[in-house]
Amino acid sequence: MPTQQATYEDANLVLRLYELRREEKLRAARAWFAANFQASTVEDMMRIAPPGSQENAYVRMVASYWEMVAAFVTSGVLNQDLFFQTTGEMLFVWERLREIVPSYREFSKNPHSWHNLETVGNAFIKWMESHGPEAYPAFQTMVKGAVTGR
Repeated sequence: MPTQQATYEDANLVLRLYELRREEKLRAARAWFAANFQASTVEDMMRIAPPGSQENAYVRMVASYWEMVAAFVTSGVLNQDLFFQTTGEMLFVWERLREIVPSYREFSKNPHSWHNLETVGNAFIKWMESHGPEAYPAFQTMVKGAVTGR
């Protein structure tokens, strides 16, 4: 992924993406996802967010939003370093989806499902570790605590 100097266009895109996150339905989906979604298999996901339910729509909305944003990063449209400095939510979502990716890809018969999210999520982890060796483990603890309430 490109690591050239961030531009004003990058900054404007980050601001626009932030504005989109404030949209009422996406905000509700993000809040539900953070508070309720923790699955390790597709079966878990179907139990938590059955097809046709509002919860399923929330999962799809959150995952597709961050997959789109990650595609901007992997394609070089959005500066990776600037993106990592300005948001942690994408990594939060990746941490929640990481375990179900293999079974989801098998279920959907699409080996590229959430590929951009995976690529950028893993790069984000490396970036975080390079900026503070204890930052990523602390982040993982926070992600797990968001569902359990601890």
